[in-house]
Amino acid sequence: MLKRSSKTQPKLKSKSKSKQRRSLPKPLQKLARPFLRLKAYIQKKRAARLRLHRSFRRSYREDYTRVLTVPGPLYHAMDSLRLLFKNWKLFLPLILFAVGFNIILVGLMSEDTYVKFQTVLEETNQQVASGTPIGNFAKASLLLVSTVTSGGLSSGLSGVQIIFAVISFLLIWLITIYLLRFRLAGKPVRLRDGFYNALTPLLSTFVVFFVGFLECIPLFVVIFTYSTAVQTDFLTTPFYALIYFLFAVALLLLSFYLLSSTLVALVAVSAPGVYPLVALRTASNLMLSRRLRFITRLICLVFTIAAIWVIVMLPLIALDLFLKSHFSWLSGFPFIPFCLVFMTCFSFTYFTAYLYLYYRRILNSEDNR
Repeated sequence: MLKRSSKTQPKLKSKSKSKQRRSLPKPLQKLARPFLRLKAYIQKKRAARLRLHRSFRRSYREDYTRVLTVPGPLYHAMDSLRLLFKNWKLFLPLILFAVGFNIILVGLMSEDTYVKFQTVLEETNQQVASGTPIGNFAKASLLLVSTVTSGGLSSGLSGVQIIFAVISFLLIWLITIYLLRFRLAGKPVRLRDGFYNALTPLLSTFVVFFVGFLECIPLFVVIFTYSTAVQTDFLTTPFYALIYFLFAVALLLLSFYLLSSTLVALVAVSAPGVYPLVALRTASNLMLSRRLRFITRLICLVFTIAAIWVIVMLPLIALDLFLKSHFSWLSGFPFIPFCLVFMTCFSFTYFTAYLYLYYRRILNSEDNR
């Protein structure tokens, strides 16, 4: 059989297009042109986006498996910590500035609150049934746990203080990413450059942060409903407790699923000229089929930060107990509250460096594909 020549095929296509155009009257064709252009533009944008899963269609594993060549969670955590200590001349003044900013505008934990914890612990120590007093190390451990879990770092803050705290952490976020971007590129940078140049995308970062706040609403619902259920003895019935557990797990999974890409979007929006919606869309594409691995890394990061707090704060609390037991004139000096604010600012800086390095490695993995 004879095959159609390539010259005749475009003519057939042009005829079919002409027939399609002739199917509508000329006035309607002119009116439909903007809508057809808009439809073509939307289809082009959708084709450019990575859509691995579609509703009511089976997704095969070989279609959505994405290669990600990044180091392990422990190595990544140590590498982020190593990067901060290697550039301590940049990040130590930044952390001290954040500490001063928080002390002036937000405030320290009250020394009276810390003294109350210590007094209660001493009374408990005297009432130990075995009669064996606990040591300073155990006292320091209990004081650290009671101070952190009781909300001693943020208890009693007003609305204005919360706003100042959010602004200070956003400043640390943007300046840390700016300094890391130049350091990893091998370019010289100073801390003042970060203060003058890193705050340009502050409004865009705040928009993405607000989106993340909205995505935390399921988490807030779980917290509110749990406190209400405890007060009303709703969880005493096993069946109701099981129903609430399934309800809470579903909401927590939804919140973590949404926040996994928004945290990456907070890093992406810090680049110059990136709009909030573009950053959210880019982060969503980068995190497709990678959210579970990212959440496991965040859990590893939480355990790493907890280990750092234990290693640093326990000797400091033990030293504070020893000095104040021998020198009464040091009883009013807020040494531990200052250390708590310092460790909070350091932990947030470390968290920012951890996420930025992970974001850079995802981009490098995408470029090498």
